[in-house]
Amino acid sequence: MIGLILWRLALVPLTVLGVVTILFVIFKSVPGDEATMIAGATATQAEIDNLRHQLGLDRPLPVQYADHIVRLLHGDLGYSATFRANPLPRILERVPATLLLTAAAIALTVAAGIPAGILAAAFQHRWPDVTVSAGVVALLAVPNFWLGMMLIALFSVQLHWLPSLGLTGPASLVMPAIALAARLIALVGRLMRGIVIEEQRKDYVRTAYAKGLARKRVLYRHVLRNALIPIVTVIGLQTGYLLGGSVVVERLFAWPGIGDLLLTAVGLRDYTLVQGITVLFVIGFLLINLLVEVLYRLINPRLR
Repeated sequence: MIGLILWRLALVPLTVLGVVTILFVIFKSVPGDEATMIAGATATQAEIDNLRHQLGLDRPLPVQYADHIVRLLHGDLGYSATFRANPLPRILERVPATLLLTAAAIALTVAAGIPAGILAAAFQHRWPDVTVSAGVVALLAVPNFWLGMMLIALFSVQLHWLPSLGLTGPASLVMPAIALAARLIALVGRLMRGIVIEEQRKDYVRTAYAKGLARKRVLYRHVLRNALIPIVTVIGLQTGYLLGGSVVVERLFAWPGIGDLLLTAVGLRDYTLVQGITVLFVIGFLLINLLVEVLYRLINPRLR
């Protein structure tokens, strides 16, 4: 286990280096550069050239790349036109809000998706199963931004129950978490239903019933324990995608997270800020995958 963790952690810098290299090539291939964006539309060519010299953009690309990597190792992402400085402190300020929203979405997924799947499997082909299956299809078909707008229209505009913008308290977390978690709830619910139905057909379940164990005990003590192994994997992998999906949701609800900042950076063509946020997303995704693999091995004794 320790060897696996160390090996995965050793791969993180290499992966980040690859992402940084790809972003560097893409940004250098796009027409215009940081100097043109920072100087503005009213700047003269002489002012742009002077700024380009100050930022080191007139040097050969290999030299720029090497200098860029060295600065990244020291925590310097470069000059952000949005903040007029190194954007790393401003990016880190947004991390807690995004983590809070992601954690709330995962908690909602576990609280709703897993029980829904178990309920559907326990009453297969009966009205609970039909209801859960219909809800799964509906949630998978609805985009999260449309669901978010409907939630705002109902609970904020019509009923005035929940705030629709910003992070002002626990109530402001409800609608963004639902909009972000809806698709994952449907995915986990459908997967949980199929796994529980499959597990109930196995020999160890029939043996447990033959011993006289109650159905509720067999379902929760034996079937659920084995069914959680793939569910943990799916939730963990989807957590990384929640970070990406939070971009639209955060902008819709004016949530002060990294996703909202990323859209702002793209709109302003702030390449330095875009790169910093992208690298942070990549690191978070890799660490989440590592955590999932560790949990998977802890749950499944055969892998240990």
